[in-house]
Amino acid sequence: MKVDVLLGLQWGDEGKGKIVDVITPNYDIIARFQGGPNAGHTLEFEGIKHVLHTIPSGIFREGVINLIGNGVVIDPVVFQKEMEKLKPFGFDIRARLVISKKAHLILPTHRLLDAASETAKGKNKIGSTLKGIGPTYMDKTGRNGLRVGDIFSPNFKEKYDALVEKHLGILKHHEGFTYDLSELEGPWMEGIELLRGLIAVDSEHYLNEALKSGKRVLAEGAQGTMLDIDFGTYPFVTSSNTVTAGTCTGLGIAPQKIGKVIGIFKAYCTRVGSGPFPTELLDEVGDSIRKEGNEFGSTTGRPRRCGWVDLPQLKYAIMINGVTELSMMKADVLGNFDTIRVCTHYLINGEKTDRFPYDITDVELVPVYEDLRGWKADLTGLSSYDDAPDALKEYVSFLEAQLEVPISVVSVGPDRKQTLTNE
Repeated sequence: MKVDVLLGLQWGDEGKGKIVDVITPNYDIIARFQGGPNAGHTLEFEGIKHVLHTIPSGIFREGVINLIGNGVVIDPVVFQKEMEKLKPFGFDIRARLVISKKAHLILPTHRLLDAASETAKGKNKIGSTLKGIGPTYMDKTGRNGLRVGDIFSPNFKEKYDALVEKHLGILKHHEGFTYDLSELEGPWMEGIELLRGLIAVDSEHYLNEALKSGKRVLAEGAQGTMLDIDFGTYPFVTSSNTVTAGTCTGLGIAPQKIGKVIGIFKAYCTRVGSGPFPTELLDEVGDSIRKEGNEFGSTTGRPRRCGWVDLPQLKYAIMINGVTELSMMKADVLGNFDTIRVCTHYLINGEKTDRFPYDITDVELVPVYEDLRGWKADLTGLSSYDDAPDALKEYVSFLEAQLEVPISVVSVGPDRKQTLTNE
C-alpha cells in the first residue's frame, strides 16, 4: 500500500479539514505530518462547526486511527482544550488517537520567546501566530528540544528545567518584555499529564507496519505550500516543510511509498498575516469576498487578505508537490460576481512570465488577468456537479486546462454534504 497525501496549495486556510473529513471513510489511518496549533482545520456537519488545531481531521469517523506524527509540534495546553471540546460528542477519543514519541513539545517559554521576538521586529514582523511554533522548531534543529517520549523519562523535569533556563537567559535580552511564567506552567503540566495517558508510539514503525499489512493511510498537511520554510514566500513562512516531501520526514515514509497527492485550493486566494500576495484586492471586491467567505482566521481570528486565484502560484505549488488531483473549495463564495478574474501571468520588471520567482517582495510585479463570466447563482443547495451552472463548469475547465491537473472535487459550502464530485 501507498500513503496518499492531502495538502494546501496556497497560503493555508484552503479547506483541508473538510476534505479530509469527507474522504476519511476511504482510509484506516489519518496522519498529521507537520505544523502545530497554528493550524486551524474547520469541519462542519450536522449543524455543528468544529475547529481542530493538532488532532487530525479524521477524528470524527468511527474505526479510523488518527496519528500525530513526529513532524508535528504539540502544545499540551492547546491539545488538552481540543480534547475537552471533543468530550461532549461521546466517542472514545483515546481509542482513535496515537502520538509519535518523536513529536516535539511547545513549552510555555517557547510562546514567550515567540511574542518577544515578534515585538522586537516592530514593523518588520512576519505575522507569527505567537503559538511558539518557530522557537520550538529552532530548538528541534538546535538539538535542544523536548519530545513526547521524554515525558515518560524519570528525568523529564530536569530536562524541562534546563531548557527553560536557556530560554529565560534569552528573554533577558528583550528589554521591557514582561511575563509571568508561573501562570503558564500550571496548565502546561496538566496537559503533560493528559499526554501521559494517551498512546505514544514509534510512529515510523507503526505506519510502515500498517502499510505492510494493507492499511490505507492519508497524510494530512497543515498550513499551505506558500508557507513552506524552503519553497514559500520566505521569510514570511512557517517553520516546517508543508509540501509533499514533508510527509517523508514528518512521518518516516519513504518517497516511493507516496501515492496520490490531493492539492486543495480556493476558487479565489487568501492570506493571513504579513508577506507578499500578488493578487490581493484592497478594494470593495476584496471586502466582498472576505464577507461572503467569512474569511477570518480559525486559529487567530484575524481578517484574511483576499484576492483572485493566482495560476503562476498554483502551477508552482502543483510542481513542487507532484499533485495528481485537485479539490477546489468555496466556489459558492464567488456566486455574486458578474465577472471573475484569473491571474494567468505576472509582469515582473516589465517581463511577462507564468513562473513564480525567487522573490516577489522587492520587484515590480503586476498580475496579468483573464476575465471569465461569473455564475451568478447560489450553489449551496447543489447535490450534483451535473446540475452546476455552465459558467462554473467553464471556470473549472479553464483552470484544469491551465493547471494540467484534474479538479475532482468542487466544494459549494462548509458542510460535508456540500461537496460535488467532478468525474
